[in-house]
Amino acid sequence: MMAMDIKLNDGTYDIDVTSSSSMFRIVDCELKVSDGKMTADMTLSGTGYEKLYMGLGEDAKNAGEDDYIYFTENAEGQYVYTVPVKALDTDIDCAAFSIRKQEWYDRTLVFESASLPENAFASGVNPIMIAIPAALLCAAVVFALVRKKRKN
Repeated sequence: MMAMDIKLNDGTYDIDVTSSSSMFRIVDCELKVSDGKMTADMTLSGTGYEKLYMGLGEDAKNAGEDDYIYFTENAEGQYVYTVPVKALDTDIDCAAFSIRKQEWYDRTLVFESASLPENAFASGVNPIMIAIPAALLCAAVVFALVRKKRKN
């Protein structure tokens, strides 16, 4: 999906996250915004991953210990990882290290701006919710013009 420059107000917001793998299911996520920087506290459904790396598994193998993101346990015993979020509505590479298999697995995450409340947006409006109808309107106009030209 194409990333847009979305300006958010400082605060903490619930956000939906799409994962490329059913084995890396995010059951809760809070996006924290401060001075234009974003982090997310992602809660996973299981406890099978020891650490994360924001990038590809191949790179994670050679990364330093400071580059890994380890979990904390919440009150329910679920694993929570605090990860940097570079952009919304765009693919973000995330490698997860399996405790059982002792291997890195590549995952792709998308933090979905459409799930944020309206008060999260600096303009008060989610630009994605404007861009999609505008694109559909443009497509409809082009379709109508092509159809009209074919009739003539």
